[in-house]
Amino acid sequence: MMGWRARIGFLVPPGNPTVEPEMAELTPAGVSVHFTRMSASGPAGTHGGQEERNRSQLASLDEATRLLAMISPQVIVMAHTATSYTLGREAEAALVHRQESTLGTRFVTAFGCVLEALRCLGVGRIAYATPYDADLTEQGRAHLALHGFDVVGVARLEAVRNIYEETAERAYAVGRQADRPEAEAIFLSGTGMPTLAMLQALEDDLGKPVISAASAMMWNALRIANVRSPRRGYGRLLAGL
Repeated sequence: MMGWRARIGFLVPPGNPTVEPEMAELTPAGVSVHFTRMSASGPAGTHGGQEERNRSQLASLDEATRLLAMISPQVIVMAHTATSYTLGREAEAALVHRQESTLGTRFVTAFGCVLEALRCLGVGRIAYATPYDADLTEQGRAHLALHGFDVVGVARLEAVRNIYEETAERAYAVGRQADRPEAEAIFLSGTGMPTLAMLQALEDDLGKPVISAASAMMWNALRIANVRSPRRGYGRLLAGL
């Protein structure tokens, strides 16, 4: 039987080429990962039209989760951080509650996974790095603040043509740019920007925890599924599973 330890479902933005390979890279033996794409129209990965795509994905969510629930996963993860910034705190909590009530299985957002990861690490002051435009970056900073985090450093990638064409090298650079001496951890937002290849290097160089939406999603999904399988080489969060 596939997924004899656990099955994890991911809802992926339609143009995102990053989530599947990064989650596959982190998947322990005996765990299977399964993907359904949400629906949206317009150009993928661009700053322009981001808000409209977020809302289109939300409109398609019920059908996508219904299909994914058919594989009986232990947890379904909405693998898109910016959707939480569009929703806001109360609407995000209501969405999670509604999906869990309807599906009868755990449902979490990428941002919710980040919150759990930061709390597990015991940090309150964070540096925040994004591939977004200025407006969405500020939405994310405000969303973190609403959840009680002191965002002491902010940086965003410049000259982004398409988030899905970004690189781990650029993710490393923007994470380092966001860092401040008083920051207790670095958070790289966005599931489309590749991050797994640089997490350990940035953590080693800065001497503090570094997490991304990707590492937080898998960490939290495995934790919910009661799979204790340390994943070394991706920072202390996953190494401590």
